[in-house]
Amino acid sequence: MSALVIAPDEKDARKIATAINQLAQGRSNAVGTLTLTVNVASTVVIAKNCGAGSVVLLSPATAHAAAELAAGTLYVSAVANGSFTLTHANNAQTDRTFGFVAIG
Repeated sequence: MSALVIAPDEKDARKIATAINQLAQGRSNAVGTLTLTVNVASTVVIAKNCGAGSVVLLSPATAHAAAELAAGTLYVSAVANGSFTLTHANNAQTDRTFGFVAIG
């Protein structure tokens, strides 16, 4: 579930409190899922809350994703406003799926 997004000029204390409580409960709009692109050595991930200084953390969601991470061939090669790039092994596996969080 995503966190409530409020306008910078929000005056409703209940909405502001709800947004703060959701963040305290671990909800964040800085998370998502991705699947590595097949037959290439990099994948660009669109992540609207990612910033140039963000740290990207990955969590494998499939056996092939866990094997890719364990092999040491997967790393975050670039981070930009609105996206990040992963460099990885070039193979035909279609299920190298991860959860991610981009913090900062």
